[in-house]
Amino acid sequence: MTSAQEVEHLHQRPDWDCLACGSPWPCAIARGKLLHEYRAFPSLLRIYLSTQMYEALQDMTAAGEAPQVNLYERFLAWARSSPSSS
Repeated sequence: MTSAQEVEHLHQRPDWDCLACGSPWPCAIARGKLLHEYRAFPSLLRIYLSTQMYEALQDMTAAGEAPQVNLYERFLAWARSSPSSS
């Protein structure tokens, strides 16, 4: 028995767009899920996102393209401004 499965909001390499919605990853839904998953450990979320940002940078520049100028805002700025868990 096969049922349609919802595609998770994960990144697709090498373009780093969301598999589910096609937005630049982390998309709004992925951000919400990550904030929830790491709510007790916000510093670990920033470490994870930093690692993802550098992997994205490597993928984006491997093809000879100039890196995007907004990678910090895309990957980290929103996580720093998030409220801490209660």
